[in-house]
Amino acid sequence: MTSNSAMDANSLAGVHNILAEIYGLEGTVKKLPGEHDLNFHVRTSDERNFLLKLHAPGNDAELDMQVSVLEHLAAHAPQLPVSKAVPDRYGATLTDVTYLGPRKARLLTWLDGNVWAKAERRGEPAAQSLGYLLAELDRSLATFEHQGTKRIYNWDIARAVRHLENLHYIEDETKRQAVGEILQQFADDLLPRLQDCSRQVIHNDANDYNVLLDENGQVSGLLDFGDMVESCRVVEIAVAAAYALIGASDPVGVAATIAGAYHLKNQITEQEADLIFGLVKTRYAVSMCMAAKQIRENPENQYLLVSQEDVWREMQRLNAENARLANMRIRSACGFAPVPHAKRVIRWLEMNAHAFSPVIRPELATPKTIVFDFTHTATYAAQLAGFSGAEFDAFCEDQIREAGADYGIGIYGEDRTVYKSDAFEMGSPEVRRSVHLGIDIFAPDFEPVHAPMAGTVAFYHDDAVYNGFGPTVLLEHEASEGDKFWTLYGHLSRRGCENLKIGQKIEKGEAFAEFGPREENGEWPPHLHFQIVTDHLGLEARMHGVGVRQQWPVWREISPDPSVILGLPVSASAIVAQDKTALVQERSLRIGRSLSIAYSDAPLKIVGGDGCYLVDESGKRWLDMVNNVCHVGHCHPRVVEAAKTQMGQLNTNSRYLHDTLVEYSHRLTDLFPDPLNVCFFVNSGSEANDLAIRLARTYTGNRDLLTVDHAYHGHLSSLIEVSPYKFAGKGGEGRPSHVRVVQMPDLYRGQWRYGDEDAGRNYAEDVRRKIEDLKKEGKSPALFFSEGILGTGGQLVLPKGYLQHAYEHVREAGGLCLADEVQVGFGRVGSHMWAFETQGVVPDIVTLGKPIGNGHPMAAVITSEKVAAAFANGMEYFNTFGGNPVSASIGLAVLDVIRDERLKHHCQVTGERMMAGARALAEKHTVIGDVRGHGLFIGIELVRDRETLEPAADELDEIIRKMKTRHGILLSSEGPHHNVLKIKPPAQFSFEDCDYFLASLDEVLSN
Repeated sequence: MTSNSAMDANSLAGVHNILAEIYGLEGTVKKLPGEHDLNFHVRTSDERNFLLKLHAPGNDAELDMQVSVLEHLAAHAPQLPVSKAVPDRYGATLTDVTYLGPRKARLLTWLDGNVWAKAERRGEPAAQSLGYLLAELDRSLATFEHQGTKRIYNWDIARAVRHLENLHYIEDETKRQAVGEILQQFADDLLPRLQDCSRQVIHNDANDYNVLLDENGQVSGLLDFGDMVESCRVVEIAVAAAYALIGASDPVGVAATIAGAYHLKNQITEQEADLIFGLVKTRYAVSMCMAAKQIRENPENQYLLVSQEDVWREMQRLNAENARLANMRIRSACGFAPVPHAKRVIRWLEMNAHAFSPVIRPELATPKTIVFDFTHTATYAAQLAGFSGAEFDAFCEDQIREAGADYGIGIYGEDRTVYKSDAFEMGSPEVRRSVHLGIDIFAPDFEPVHAPMAGTVAFYHDDAVYNGFGPTVLLEHEASEGDKFWTLYGHLSRRGCENLKIGQKIEKGEAFAEFGPREENGEWPPHLHFQIVTDHLGLEARMHGVGVRQQWPVWREISPDPSVILGLPVSASAIVAQDKTALVQERSLRIGRSLSIAYSDAPLKIVGGDGCYLVDESGKRWLDMVNNVCHVGHCHPRVVEAAKTQMGQLNTNSRYLHDTLVEYSHRLTDLFPDPLNVCFFVNSGSEANDLAIRLARTYTGNRDLLTVDHAYHGHLSSLIEVSPYKFAGKGGEGRPSHVRVVQMPDLYRGQWRYGDEDAGRNYAEDVRRKIEDLKKEGKSPALFFSEGILGTGGQLVLPKGYLQHAYEHVREAGGLCLADEVQVGFGRVGSHMWAFETQGVVPDIVTLGKPIGNGHPMAAVITSEKVAAAFANGMEYFNTFGGNPVSASIGLAVLDVIRDERLKHHCQVTGERMMAGARALAEKHTVIGDVRGHGLFIGIELVRDRETLEPAADELDEIIRKMKTRHGILLSSEGPHHNVLKIKPPAQFSFEDCDYFLASLDEVLSN
């Protein structure tokens, strides 16, 4: 169909006609900017929003390409925030119209958000979300083909060499020279390496006016596929980074974030990562060439000037960046080694550490040292800040003399406050170098400096400025695989260096330099700055001695800990504190990804604990309502003191006689009914349950096991097999043949419910049935696993008599019964010390863990003499760490605190208060379906409908998030449907904490 709506350029009547005639739409129309096409924001009377594009006559293949790609993405990646085509009344997505001449009309869904260039929140989360989006987009585009994408396109920076012939259009000589250098570098260096890179169709124009951000600073849309082209995939990242970093305080950081996020979703190669920084600059060069040429040809089109001032400014900023460092940061963000050979150098140094000579005073076999603290938390930090140069010198000398030390030490990795000059800025005041990359040795001026190993004088520079390095020497060395590295010696004297020559050989142990006096060494107290350098970044002897904390994963590879060479008698390095984003990335690289992170959408960096509270890096206190491990409270002083005292005396294995182990076994077994009087000490609940299986199989001669549905008993292979929570879930391999799963006794949504007096007996009948099934196969059970309250089952309180009847069935069949108290033991249930006691039974085996050591890794198995005796069959059971003196001392301290602070009773009364309050809330909020528990082991089950019991899992997730963000309360979910709010705080949880939780929950549920 063709619409004839020609009209005056200043009127929108023709646009309204097109909307009405072709799409059957009425509403308001607002004109939007565009380079070639006419764009309009359409808002209909029923509040729907659309984008109307009126394409000028031109390349039909290009327009068809844009239509086709949206169809492709709608089919293959409908979740992506890109526009979708809206057909006209006749089903066409492209319609001929007349509006200021012949055009083609296309109606698209509207994408909400503000363009990146004008958005207020465009920090790291925005860059990360942009990287994610482009990665998913390119994965979808990898299978897209269209003839229009195969064009030779001037905006394809993989063809940037074409623009060398357009340099003359840039009139400003300075700009022309800068652009020419970048394009020549592309031709000489980048282009040859691009030939081996992956090619596909890419968007090619995720600029700051084509990317939309929502109010939270997350990418909400990507516009305009008109620049799409088949090119090198890495170009996608470079183009996006070129615009996203505009105005950022750390431009390379933005590029690295985008690249790292992209890599997580769509892996790139090391070679691609190495090209990104150069390609970003190439995009700027191409942009300036294109703009200069187009402005020359069409000086009236102001749209062509958009971002050009930004482009020139950012090009200058990136030219000022150290390119090698920038590449390392991008490599690191993608999970690649920043310095590829650094790890080999470090390993070589570790292997040869015994052969190195002392750097100073080789006559001292074991020097006595004092370690200085130059951080803001030092006890003398205020004094240091006010010292004059002479006072600083005197302070260091006095400290060394008063300690009777041979010399002083300034440590590696220390985040220092003494670096105050502008020289320590890295491009902007927000990015400063403050982390010490070497080890300082404080001694009198003119102290001789010795080479720890043979080397060659590679570089020398006299950094004769205030707070500089003074005379500095780098010796070059070579590791076994031919990898070069350097040792750096800073703050030297001029006279000690005057005879050194570049290329001069220095022998191991040779005194080749000396400490410089204050007036020569940069105005510092006399000391040697000793540093390992795996890559001098092209700075040679001007190499930095201080790195950026936020970039620590890179700097630690550029300059690894020199302790390996110095071999000092004290620890001379610090753990550099990283922000949460860096820690998440490092964890993903160094720690198995199957380990999840709590509150992963907004993770917490926890640095301390106090009673029922966790403390983050900002000092904020979080009420911890899920940590039953620190049973008597985080960092309980009596437990801490017991650990420190015993650790300072002895820690060895349990084969040696030690009073503490025997005393602890007495104290622990005194808490159990007869005949549970024998202990086996291990290190975790998983180890305890694994040993329990061995005990039962040895005693009974049987191998098969019974377990309750949805139970979890540990992470060892033997326990995954007896944990339906794991083997029947994602990644599980299903029920093993030697395991029988019995019905979960759920009084809320199970077969027999609250009020049924026979529920316990009825649920236990399934235990009997599973035993009968075993008998039919000629088998009998070895062990029946059950908790006294079902944790992963959803904090389920067992029906009265359940364990009594279940135990009877198992024992009649010759099996043993285990009570897993790893979660619920040590008085948490309030009425009793152990949850199994609430059922009036005595198990054959009890396993303990989590709260037993208040966070210290220890656990135990408690059983009878006859079971233990059967296990003593000639095969010794020995556990290297189980029952060690430190663990036994900690265990005793935990028992003391439970007793002396009356924590069992406290759990009972506080738990009663909690459940009464929660049940009162249930009268007000129908989403609360059930409140259950014993003591401070409580479950609040949420449902959407109290009749159908439809689980309210999504609602619970939102409640947990809001309890954290609004009220600083940490909670978690449990149960087969993930709809049970589990409550198991430290036993010190107070009435005030309880009331605060209830009030906070009421507020969240009400709003």
